[in-house]
Amino acid sequence: MKKSIIKSTGMFVPPNVITNHDLEKMIDTSDEWIKQRTGIEQRYWIDGETGASDLGFEASKIALENAGWTAQDLDFIIFATLSPDIMFPGSGCLLQAKLGLDSTPALDIRQQCTGFLYGLATADAYIKSGLASKILLVGGEVHSSGLDKTTRGRDITVIFGDGAAAVCIEGVETDKQAGVLSSALHADGNLASALMTELPASRLPIRLPRDISLDDPRYFPVMDGPAIFKKAVRMLPKVIKESLEKAQISLDEIDLIIPHQANMRINQALGQFLKLDDNKIFHNIQKYGNTTAASIPIALHEAMEQGLIGKSGDVVLFTGLGAGLTWGSVIYKFL
Repeated sequence: MKKSIIKSTGMFVPPNVITNHDLEKMIDTSDEWIKQRTGIEQRYWIDGETGASDLGFEASKIALENAGWTAQDLDFIIFATLSPDIMFPGSGCLLQAKLGLDSTPALDIRQQCTGFLYGLATADAYIKSGLASKILLVGGEVHSSGLDKTTRGRDITVIFGDGAAAVCIEGVETDKQAGVLSSALHADGNLASALMTELPASRLPIRLPRDISLDDPRYFPVMDGPAIFKKAVRMLPKVIKESLEKAQISLDEIDLIIPHQANMRINQALGQFLKLDDNKIFHNIQKYGNTTAASIPIALHEAMEQGLIGKSGDVVLFTGLGAGLTWGSVIYKFL
């Protein structure tokens, strides 16, 4: 039976490092305040005209080289982002062209913080159904160009960073228990307003209303932080349990949990609820901030680079919650 096997990863962040002390010069905030509430010490922001597909292209080149593939080997491209380069077409098509391709199918996933989870489950379904054999899954984000860099938007602005990561996934015939063991995905659109950017909006007669200034807060992300925190610490343990039951394994068999890097406090609370040792949950939000769809694959790349996972038989659990609201968990076992 074909299993969805991760052949390689790659990541890329822009060179422009923005520390908390840099933000102190821009808005009324402090390094201490940011670290205490989020765990973030720095993030990377673009400098100049750079889109999500540009960052994704750089990450993809690394992943393809690490896999020993060329772009022409790809059967399918999945691009997860909440910050597409342009309104349409999707960043997946823009990435496809940058890779020198002209017919390879490309799919955009707009699931925000759980984009990688939805993308990995989709890739697994394509491989197991025989529709594709070699898939490039990319999470890429450019947040910095859409943030309110005034004191009014400080609660959001300090959180987000830019970056991308790519994963090469191949269908491999094997009888071993390996690849994607289970996935559990959920959504609740009733809570969409808890984390959203309202404008521009196609539901309005004019997407860019003429009577609204371009610094109107509706053009920038808004978040009900307490509501998101409560939902995350309640739903993530449930969806982890669901994915464990589907995979028919126990939490003790998980070598590493890689959560979406939204907030260090959420991930620490998750670890405490699950009664896990600190070394069982991977954190890198302190270096990159919240890169939404890129956060889990960036963390995966770093965890593999550090030798924490990647050996045959290692089991990793991915989980996250974000805008939509959407949440989920995927369990993967290295071949």
